[in-house]
Amino acid sequence: MAAAVLLGCAAIALGPAAALVLLTVAAEPLLLIVLLAGAFFWLLSLLAASLLWSVAVQLGGREDAALLPLGAAAAVLLQELCRFACFKMLKKADEGLATLSKDGRSPLSLRRVAYVSGLSFGTISGLFSITNILADSAGPGTVGIHGDSPYYFITSAFLTMALVLLHTFWGIIFFDACERRRAGGLGLVVGSHLLTSGLTFLNPWYEASLGPILILTLCTGLWAFSTAGGSFHNVLKCLSCKGE
Repeated sequence: MAAAVLLGCAAIALGPAAALVLLTVAAEPLLLIVLLAGAFFWLLSLLAASLLWSVAVQLGGREDAALLPLGAAAAVLLQELCRFACFKMLKKADEGLATLSKDGRSPLSLRRVAYVSGLSFGTISGLFSITNILADSAGPGTVGIHGDSPYYFITSAFLTMALVLLHTFWGIIFFDACERRRAGGLGLVVGSHLLTSGLTFLNPWYEASLGPILILTLCTGLWAFSTAGGSFHNVLKCLSCKGE
């Protein structure tokens, strides 16, 4: 039973990310480099947040629960700051590739770079979020035996899946806002990221956290789809397998 829980939760949490990487990124070396670059910048944000937390605990003398919301907010802001740094670096790299090409055009579009960068942020974030939970799901023990919610593992898996998708959508919207110099788009990305982080503090009241986060994921996905140039007409054309 423990193995089934482990495999099921891993498939829910990381299955979409693995499918997207294998189907849309793995075949192109340049996109793999972008994927690794995005993961590196997210790890930088994690390192900065860890150092900030250590300093705050040392100054406070103990790990106060009141520091957790502030620490989560700081971690979110550091992630978005590193996302901006990733955008600037990839923008420079894109200009360099355009200079080296024969026709003066980069082999990568900004939208593809934004998508892969967001996917890398989400994948590495999801891995760090779910790894210890998956290790605990392998047993021994029974969730809920002391009156706690028996849905801890499955809820954590869906939250991780939503986080991976949200980071992917945020990457598309964030890069487009930076390129077009739209402060409103940047503010909405940061605000929705802070909201998502804040909703997790409602756990173990999972109905109040998981439901709004999934709704936010759907809305953000539609927003990213529109930002990337998608339309209902294109969806119908894709489903009908008709070309121009």
